[in-house]
Amino acid sequence: MSSRLTRCLLAAALFGLMVGTLTYRPSPAYGQDAQISRKVKSRINPTYPDLARKMAISGVVKVEVVVAPNGSVKSTKVLGGHPLLVDAAVDAVRKWRFEAGPDETTGIVEFKFQP
Repeated sequence: MSSRLTRCLLAAALFGLMVGTLTYRPSPAYGQDAQISRKVKSRINPTYPDLARKMAISGVVKVEVVVAPNGSVKSTKVLGGHPLLVDAAVDAVRKWRFEAGPDETTGIVEFKFQP
């Protein structure tokens, strides 16, 4: 192959890689609060893990959430879900904020991951 052709192919591949990197946006999962009596004031959707995306893993992660009286998430407990998806769901739900209330509240949040 000629040197010029090699450089053109390399430049085209590099350009394609740069465009793909600049336009890549991770797909979020979608959280739905179920069985929580307080309203969500701010919700963070988890980012779909790269390895799970490459392996086309989908599913639901269920997380039990204890909400403190001030509305912050006090603790979490994973009730089910694929191990590659669990960390993303827990990291996201820990950032959620709920309306303040007189007592702690416990509920379950489900995150649906679809590639």
